[in-house]
Amino acid sequence: MFESLQHLITGFGIAGTIHNFLYCLIGAIVGTLIGVLPGIGPIAGIALLIPATFGLNPTSAIIMLAGIYYGAMYGGSTTSILLNVPGETASVITCIDGYQMAQKGRAGPALATCAIGSFIAGTIGIFGLVFLAPPLAEAALAFGPPEYFSLMVFGFVVLSNVTGTSLIKSLMMAVVGLIIGTIGLDPVTGDARFALGSVSLLGGIEFVAVAIGLFGIGEVLANVEKPSEILEQRVLVPRFRDLYPNLQDLKKSIGAILRGTGIGFGVGLVPGPAPVIATYASYMTERRISKHPEEFGKGAIEGVAGPESANNSACQSAFIPLFVLGIPFAPPTAILLGALLIHGVSPGPLMISQHPGLFWGVIASMYIGNFILLILNLPFVPLFANILRAPKKVLLPLVILFCITGMYTVNNSVFDIWMMLLFG
Repeated sequence: MFESLQHLITGFGIAGTIHNFLYCLIGAIVGTLIGVLPGIGPIAGIALLIPATFGLNPTSAIIMLAGIYYGAMYGGSTTSILLNVPGETASVITCIDGYQMAQKGRAGPALATCAIGSFIAGTIGIFGLVFLAPPLAEAALAFGPPEYFSLMVFGFVVLSNVTGTSLIKSLMMAVVGLIIGTIGLDPVTGDARFALGSVSLLGGIEFVAVAIGLFGIGEVLANVEKPSEILEQRVLVPRFRDLYPNLQDLKKSIGAILRGTGIGFGVGLVPGPAPVIATYASYMTERRISKHPEEFGKGAIEGVAGPESANNSACQSAFIPLFVLGIPFAPPTAILLGALLIHGVSPGPLMISQHPGLFWGVIASMYIGNFILLILNLPFVPLFANILRAPKKVLLPLVILFCITGMYTVNNSVFDIWMMLLFG
C-alpha cells in the first residue's frame, strides 16, 4: 500500500510537468466539447485525435487521450440537462431528471451536482485503480456465461423499474428494444435479419440515433405542438445565489454520489458498455431506496447525482483491465489500446514494471484532469443555466441543427439522420 502511494507521488511529479499538465488540460477541454456535441462521443473523439499524438512521447499522448475520454463522459451531462439531448450514450438516463430540474429553474444545481459528483467519483475511482487493480481485474476475468446471463436479467430488472409508471409499458419497451436490436447481421451465422434488402440496415440501428431521436427531436416536436403563447414562455432562471446546490441538495446528493461511485467502479470491471450499464443501475438503486420514489422523473436531484457519479467512476475503473491485463473491456479503452500499441507500449501484467512512468503518470493525470474539470465547469454554471433564457423559437431550431450535426459525425451517414428523425 505504501509502495503504491510512493509510486503515485512519483506519478504526480510526471503528470505535473508543464508539458504533461498542458496535454491533460487540452484533453479535458476537448473531451468536454466532444461530450457536449450529441453523437460524437469519446470513441470517435479519441480515434480522430490519435494522429495528433504521433509526435508526442507515449506518456504525454496517453495523458491527453485519457483526458478526452473522461472529459467526454462529463460533457455529455450538459446538453442532457439543458436541452434533453444526451451528449453521449451514458448520459441518456441523466435526461430523465436533469431536464426536469432545468424546466423548474434548477439547471444550476443539476449542473453543479454533476461536476461535484464526477469529481468525487473520479477521485475515489483513481485510488481504487491504484490499490485494487490486480485482484479486481482477475475477478472480472472470471466472468463466464452464467454471470453474463445474470447481468442481462439484471438489465431487464433495471428497465422494469426505470419508468416507475407501468410495469407492462416497461416490458413492452423492452420487447420493442429487443426487436430493434435484432436488425442487422446475425453475429453467429452472418445472416441478414430484418434488413429489408437495405445495405444500410446490415450494421443495425445506431443506439445513438435512437437516443437522440427520442430525447432531442422528440422534445422539439413536443414543444412545437404547444400553443404559441406557451411556446414563447421562457424557462425560469433563478437568481445567482440559487444557481448552486443548497445544503438540502448536498444532503440528498452525497449518498447517491457514493453509491453511484461504488456501482460504477464495479461495473467498469465487466466487459461491455460499462458507463451505460452503471448509470441505469445507479438510477434504479436510488429510486428503489428513496423515501419519495414518486419524485423520480420529475426532477429528483438523486436521479442526477447517482448516475453521473457512476458514469465517471466506471470510466476510471475501465482502465484496470486495460493496463493490468491488456484487455479493453469498453469500446473507448479499445481505442486507447490501439493508441498504446502505436506508441510502442504493450499493456499487460508487465506494464507497471516496464513502463512505470507512463502507468503512474497517467493515473496521476486522471486526478489532475478531474480537478481541472471541476474548476473549469463550476464557474460556468451560471452561463450554461442562462442558455435557457433563449426564446424557444431560437433554441429549438438550434437543437435540431445540433442533433443532425452530431448524428452525422458518428458514421458520416445520412441514413443515421433519417433513423434519428424517425424515432423522434
